Amino acid sequence: MTATGYRLLFCDLRSDQVLDSLPVQGMSLDDYIGKTGRMTGTVPIPNRALAERARRALVPGRTGVWVERGRDLWWGGILWTLALASDSRGRLGAQIQVGGWESYLYRRYLYQTHVAEGVDQFDIVRDLVDYAQDTKGGDIRITYDTHTSGVTRDRTYLRFDLPSVGGLLDDLAATEDGFEWRIASFRDTDGRRVKRLQLGHPVIRSGASDIVLDHPGPVLTYTWPVDATTKANVWQSRGATINRNQAADSFPLMSPLLVDDDDLTAGWPRLDGSSDHTTVERQTTLDAHARADWTAARTPVQIPEVEVLLGGAITPALLGSTIRLRIRDLWHPDTLDARYRVVGVSVTPPERGRPETAKLFLEVP
Repeated sequence: MTATGYRLLFCDLRSDQVLDSLPVQGMSLDDYIGKTGRMTGTVPIPNRALAERARRALVPGRTGVWVERGRDLWWGGILWTLALASDSRGRLGAQIQVGGWESYLYRRYLYQTHVAEGVDQFDIVRDLVDYAQDTKGGDIRITYDTHTSGVTRDRTYLRFDLPSVGGLLDDLAATEDGFEWRIASFRDTDGRRVKRLQLGHPVIRSGASDIVLDHPGPVLTYTWPVDATTKANVWQSRGATINRNQAADSFPLMSPLLVDDDDLTAGWPRLDGSSDHTTVERQTTLDAHARADWTAARTPVQIPEVEVLLGGAITPALLGSTIRLRIRDLWHPDTLDARYRVVGVSVTPPERGRPETAKLFLEVP
């Protein structure tokens, strides 16, 4: 039985020409801001004809996958792994794992030194994506717009470091006054499938009005973790080792020691943290990374998740949108009523009587 209401298109990654549409069982998919989403499932192989179709369409590293629900395009990515499996009754299935379009940029490396001086950080991103797509065989039809962030950067990326393009985007985004990026899947007004690079400063936001979710009510379950294992109120970052005097000892570039005195005065124990930016050779750049890392580490991470029935306004297009969550239970006798940004969506299609649900991963302000 295939996932009800869903249709998977398998396409040539470079040309986007449709190769086939095949049934998939046990499908799940997720999409995130700041993390590559993925889709998994099993293509059943009940007969020789379907086996031949699957052999042609399912080529790891070369096949693109689009997920349709009804008339809407919900997700897209690249088929990276396929495992042919046979059970004890001889039934065959092709187990597939698909990474979001972002995964391609982590498979592309910078083989040429790239220098940017006083360039808007969004233009640096687009230049790196252009580098990846302008090389022979590298164009997978990622598009973008031309808006800017208003934040300029000086960056030198050396070919000797062999960095991945995706890794460079993550490093640039994670610095002080940085941004968020992802590659969205949708149809344009002419019905064409689109892979669009989305950039948001300081974050990606979408949607004009809040969606209200209540528990008890549309929220079926929720999980609210609080994780202090990564909290740090004292921080130092380490950069590249620069040795211009061969007769002297070599030491890495270091940021100043950053201390949250207010946190310590409030009664928190001292919690130390550090980060490595081994390709950074400029003190100002390293210091900006250190401040950004320290800011992120000072507050215990909270990524609540709520499970809701899928449909209506609850779709993967919620990424970047704000919801108003209201919870009343033993832990929240006075009712939690607050707004959160959706930073992740995990979809479980209906199958064998199981309802169609989605988990929304939320950013605590």
